[in-house]
Amino acid sequence: MSYQMNLDHVDVDGAVRETAAEAMDALQGDTRSGFLRRAGLAGGALVGGGAILGALAPSAMAFSTGDRPPAKFGKGDIGILNYALTLEYLESSFYNGATANQHRHGFIKDFETRVFLRTVTDDENQHVKVLKQVLGSHAVKKPKFNFHGDNADETKFKTAAFAFENEGVHAYSGQAFNIKDPKVLAAALSIVTVEARHASVIGLIRQRSEFGISPNGAFDKPYGASQVLKDVTSLNYIEG
Repeated sequence: MSYQMNLDHVDVDGAVRETAAEAMDALQGDTRSGFLRRAGLAGGALVGGGAILGALAPSAMAFSTGDRPPAKFGKGDIGILNYALTLEYLESSFYNGATANQHRHGFIKDFETRVFLRTVTDDENQHVKVLKQVLGSHAVKKPKFNFHGDNADETKFKTAAFAFENEGVHAYSGQAFNIKDPKVLAAALSIVTVEARHASVIGLIRQRSEFGISPNGAFDKPYGASQVLKDVTSLNYIEG
């Protein structure tokens, strides 16, 4: 529900206007006045529910919801959970295979990547376990995967892991507004934050720069199901 509140009612001592004015000191002419108009802070204006945040983070506020997973995953929250489970199947299978290859061949040499592999293997297996328990008999079956040796080569492993973890962040955040049950939303949020930590770690290991930590900058972009499934399919890891 949209609403409006008068700035005079919530900024009795003028602190908000003072802070806004200080922030504007660095801006000049039309740039300053234009920003104030967009933010709704000029002249004691009425401030809409998301106006200030919309001015500061337009890329975040522009997104409302991502397209839902296809009907084959199920209806409503069940469909979203099965969609998430399929992505977790992919990740857990990749990392389980990498762990087995590491035990056999020791293909990962650097310490940071070995720690990353141990951590994500355990985390992704736990994600699969919990999602399957929640879904029960509604859980989709695990697809067949062929990773073409990408989880047995250190460079290819890092590239794939970087893609998986960032795609996971995009995917979970893309369905947040579609979830109806608060408990399901809480579970999804508890997973997406871990996926984001995985993504930042493998990004720093792989890129050795700040661009690996946050490839989309200060604001992540949620993806709808169609974009995520297209990206995942393009990897050619799913056989059926």
